[in-house]
Amino acid sequence: MPKMKTNRGAAKRLRKTGTGKIRRMRANKSHILTKKDRKRKRRLRTSTLVARVDEKRMKRLLAC
Repeated sequence: MPKMKTNRGAAKRLRKTGTGKIRRMRANKSHILTKKDRKRKRRLRTSTLVARVDEKRMKRLLAC
C-alpha cells in the first residue's frame, strides 16, 4: 500500500501542537470588518483547537 499523502490545503491551515492536538485559526476575519466590534476582531486573531469530533478527520488529512 502506498504512503498516504498530506492534503496540502489542510497543511496550510492546520498545525499540530506538542501534545498532538490540532490548532486552527478562526473564521470571519477576512472582510466586512467595519460592523464587527473591536473585541470580536481581537478574539478572531487568536487560534483555537479543532473540535474533538473533527480531530480524527483532520489528522487523516495531515497524514500524521
